[in-house]
Amino acid sequence: MTIKLPRIINDYVNASNAHDVKFILACFSEDAVVHDEAEDFRGKEIIESWIVKTIDKYKFQFKPVSIKDDNTEIVVAVEVSGTFDGSPITLDYHFTIEGDKIGSLTID
Repeated sequence: MTIKLPRIINDYVNASNAHDVKFILACFSEDAVVHDEAEDFRGKEIIESWIVKTIDKYKFQFKPVSIKDDNTEIVVAVEVSGTFDGSPITLDYHFTIEGDKIGSLTID
């Protein structure tokens, strides 16, 4: 089953699977916020460091499995595989979109 994602989220998933740091970063707004593993990462410079660290640590691959849009955020359930115990796992990626960029991303 193919999940139809908004363009910017599809770009984020594709760039993430390619481990293309610059393309992943380009998906975020200048003042975006990412919340992952009980930490907040605010602004593109800090988000870039998070991206590099996360790719290096987990060598992840994403497979979106469902999407829910409630008009305030888009929640994509993503099967994440990589170099971590319990791989693969399904995590919820909560996106807010500002214009054509990701304004915030919370992973839980």
